[in-house]
Amino acid sequence: MDEILANKIAAGEVVEKCASVVKELVENSIDAGSSEIKIELFDAGTKQIKVTDNGSGMDREDAVLAFSRHATSKLKTEDDLYRIETLGFRGEALASIASVSKITLKTSMGGVGTIVKINGGKIESVVDGDSRIGTIITVADLFYNTPARLKHLKSLYTELANITEYVNRIALSHPEIKFILTNNNNIILNTDGSNNLLKTISSIFGIDIVKKMIEISGEDNDYIINGYITLPEVMRSNRNGMITLVNGRVVRNTEINRVINDSYHGYKPDNRYPIVILNIEVDPTLVDVNIHPTKMDIKFGKMDELLILIEKIIKNTLKKQLLIPHIEVKTDSYFNDIVSDEVLDKVTSEKQTYEEITLDLERIGEEEEPYLDVKNEVIDSKTIDDKIEQNDRLFEIEESSEKLPELYPVGLVHGTYIICQNEKGMYLIDQHAAKERINYEYYREKLGNPKPDSISMLIPLTIEFPNNEYMILKENFNLLQDMGFSIEEFGVNSIIIKAHPTWIPIGNEDKAIRMIIDLVINKEKDFSLAKFNEHVAATVSCKASIKANENITLDEMENLINDLRKCKNPFNCPHGRPTIIYYSKYDLEKLFKRSGF
Repeated sequence: MDEILANKIAAGEVVEKCASVVKELVENSIDAGSSEIKIELFDAGTKQIKVTDNGSGMDREDAVLAFSRHATSKLKTEDDLYRIETLGFRGEALASIASVSKITLKTSMGGVGTIVKINGGKIESVVDGDSRIGTIITVADLFYNTPARLKHLKSLYTELANITEYVNRIALSHPEIKFILTNNNNIILNTDGSNNLLKTISSIFGIDIVKKMIEISGEDNDYIINGYITLPEVMRSNRNGMITLVNGRVVRNTEINRVINDSYHGYKPDNRYPIVILNIEVDPTLVDVNIHPTKMDIKFGKMDELLILIEKIIKNTLKKQLLIPHIEVKTDSYFNDIVSDEVLDKVTSEKQTYEEITLDLERIGEEEEPYLDVKNEVIDSKTIDDKIEQNDRLFEIEESSEKLPELYPVGLVHGTYIICQNEKGMYLIDQHAAKERINYEYYREKLGNPKPDSISMLIPLTIEFPNNEYMILKENFNLLQDMGFSIEEFGVNSIIIKAHPTWIPIGNEDKAIRMIIDLVINKEKDFSLAKFNEHVAATVSCKASIKANENITLDEMENLINDLRKCKNPFNCPHGRPTIIYYSKYDLEKLFKRSGF
């Protein structure tokens, strides 16, 4: 086959959609040492994609050669393939893109520039251009000569969403580069390239998310990890917010996403997912990025070691936070929607620690007047008054037996929510969720340290099952016996339980036992005793907890708070719902118009 046909076939893997073109062009710009990259789209890239950079540029010979298949300056020898430090290295992308589009390349290294025009893979002209250092590449009419591929492009909104998602992620992996993304001359993303990851996150996710993020860092002999994770109160319905970056490359890895999600176990519902920006630095010899044309999939040489490190860092970071959701009172201020780059730069340029930055961002978001009226005064966290300090939710604490602040109960709302107060503000505790957490940790401890303590039942419990369920249960009698159940076969497809462990809640024995048996019958194929014990503890604790609309006395409230304070994680029930939320004194004053008036 001729070269153009070969390139079209290669384009089937390399160029899947408009986002694929943007990805390849932007990665070339990064490899060229650019500090500013502008991506201009027209009709979400279906009509035209233009990428402008201020990188090193190319001479005339390389500008023409770049569109030849497997032409690359990034790999010199076979050994280089095992130590890839650039984003691109195959030399397939430009040839593949050129074969299914119309391309204009303008490039210069500072002298006489070069302009190359290509139509469907055929070079139409090569002429001199201007001397602007860098490269401008325009891709028009993508897939114009492959109608079947053109027909399968998604809607303009979908194509634009895919491109935006990629540019967001590459901007996070290179906060030192200024990225500008526009569609039909409307700005979608504009980062400042100041090498401040927090500011880049703010440009993408917004200031409200930044204020609820925690910085993480850690390392071992092979990996260095840093980045930001959201507090458990900020969750999404999908995993798209979990972004993994390896040596400046945007990658996807289901194992890493699974470990990140599992690290939040107990802090959130199972069907909600955190926003995590995880940057991994590793020796290039320990990773293999040459396993898929998109270079998004990656293999790690010491995967188990990496997963353990990630889990340890996230869990230890969460354990040190006072994870009481702070319910902020929204105002009509401009800051609830966006904080300008100018103000964000003013704050971050004068602070050295993450806590100081977020404290000032918190203050900016609560200003009643537009930021233009702030003038040019230096924002100094040391001079922030007590009201603003009370509104900072980033209290970091050391692990101890008591994680909750001192709380004084004053009443109950709807027989469900305990109202507490202290000098910082007002707290609401969900009595059912709180009791569920207390019970869960009690039962989890009992299951993790089983003792042969059991209670004989006055009237033995007999349960009959369908034959398929009975066979599964019979195979797992040992699980129930290890817990402290006295269980025997009783007739056809039936069992009799004569004793149960002492920790089964009194008054709910029948329901609790049946639920535990259901968990045994429906246990997962890749069974884990630790996970099974967690399911049992969570199930039993729910049934043994105070219900909603159940009035309790002040003494009972105090006892509940004291028991909650002793928990390893007093902030969430076993299912991830919050047990307690917080209104600062300043928020209450704003609600009643007592602040700033």
